[in-house]
Amino acid sequence: MKATTLPEYTRAAVVREFGQPLVLEEVAVPQTVEPGGLLVEIVACSLCGTDVHCWEGELAIKVELPLILGHEMVGRIIAIGDGADVDSAGQPLRIGDRILWTHSFCGRCAMCARKRPTLCRNKIPYGQDTMTQWPHLLGGLAQHSYVLPGSGRLKVPAGVPDDLASMASCALRSVVNAVEQAGRVGPEHTVVIQGAGPLGILATGLFAQAGAGRVITIGAPDNRLEIATAFGAHEVISLKTHPDPKDRLAMVLDATGGLGADLVAEFSGHPAAFAEGVDMAGPDGRYLLVGQLGAGVTEVAPGTITKKNLSVIGSFSGDLSHYRTALTILERFAGVLPFDRLISGHYPLTDLDAVMKRMQSFQEIKPVLLPQEVLS
Repeated sequence: MKATTLPEYTRAAVVREFGQPLVLEEVAVPQTVEPGGLLVEIVACSLCGTDVHCWEGELAIKVELPLILGHEMVGRIIAIGDGADVDSAGQPLRIGDRILWTHSFCGRCAMCARKRPTLCRNKIPYGQDTMTQWPHLLGGLAQHSYVLPGSGRLKVPAGVPDDLASMASCALRSVVNAVEQAGRVGPEHTVVIQGAGPLGILATGLFAQAGAGRVITIGAPDNRLEIATAFGAHEVISLKTHPDPKDRLAMVLDATGGLGADLVAEFSGHPAAFAEGVDMAGPDGRYLLVGQLGAGVTEVAPGTITKKNLSVIGSFSGDLSHYRTALTILERFAGVLPFDRLISGHYPLTDLDAVMKRMQSFQEIKPVLLPQEVLS
């Protein structure tokens, strides 16, 4: 094992009871790293809506407490296990390099065999797995984290800043996967984006750059719609100005000559958006679902899907290829898409509880926690 001097303990944001204030605790740091593993110092961890749902206990995925929250992070290597000195793209790794890493996949279940590792039956997810077992440090809202041997890892290019690299490790790679699964869009297509959070805004940019003839982004508050316009939205529809779903549907139909959108992409996370999106989709259209990870339910008339010959596509997370593409997009579109406008603030870990509440009230878009700046 190659390593710098390792700390005995690290500070981490631990969830011991859903919805209760997050507490910074001292957690033991592994003093050895197994073959294929890495130990990193977290340099940035951005917050995701899923983190809020996880903290609230509202995820549709089973979560066992206690856990260290945070799954959208970038780390700097401080210890390298045997055989882990090369990343998943063949680039050499050294102490001090910054990396992104995937959830840990087993590589031997039915889903892994089908090359669908995001659906791995034995997946160990960062930020959602219990800290009761070694190596304990499996969340990004901590000063240190452990990278399991089953996790793919990629070296972060020198030109990509910490906060954007962190965002790439969940938000952007999820959108990359979703855009890929949606299929081709071209100048003849109208794309409607439901949601103006980080994912919806990023999707606005990627669909616009992919050549969609018209991109319409629906969401709130208005400052987020302004950013969506900067990312390439041709039109925006404000939930504040148009709170009635019937009005929003009428606007989409008017913009598409009464047909409806060729592709509707849901990034809002609100269950009620599902029925609305089905109505907005045109004949032989596509409906892409990405934001629905909560436990909420809604009603929809299934006959609408049948009569429209509608394709409904679920897109979950992203695999190593999507992390890699996300980093490439940050490099190549840096002067085209204003990624930095999504970063709403930088905070020490001691501010986490207040930042989570600001996330709940939509005062933050993509806040970034800087664990190395935690106050002693």
